[in-house]
Amino acid sequence: MFISGRKAPLTVDAIRKIVIQAGRETGIAFQVHPHMLRHATGYKLANDGQDTRAIQRYLGHRNIQNTTRYTELVPDRFKDFWRD
Repeated sequence: MFISGRKAPLTVDAIRKIVIQAGRETGIAFQVHPHMLRHATGYKLANDGQDTRAIQRYLGHRNIQNTTRYTELVPDRFKDFWRD
């Protein structure tokens, strides 16, 4: 998925180092790791109103409970479900 400047796949360790360095350069107060990108994707999709089952499949979760955590932080997710 990620290709180096030499047109070869990046190693897991190389990706980890890139993400950690990016976190430092942006001034994030804690160490970041690649798995955080996966969580960020889940939250982004939920905030955009994507279907929870679709997010589950996209992230490869077997259990829907692992996916619903992303929707819990979207307070207005169901705001326009019913219109008077």
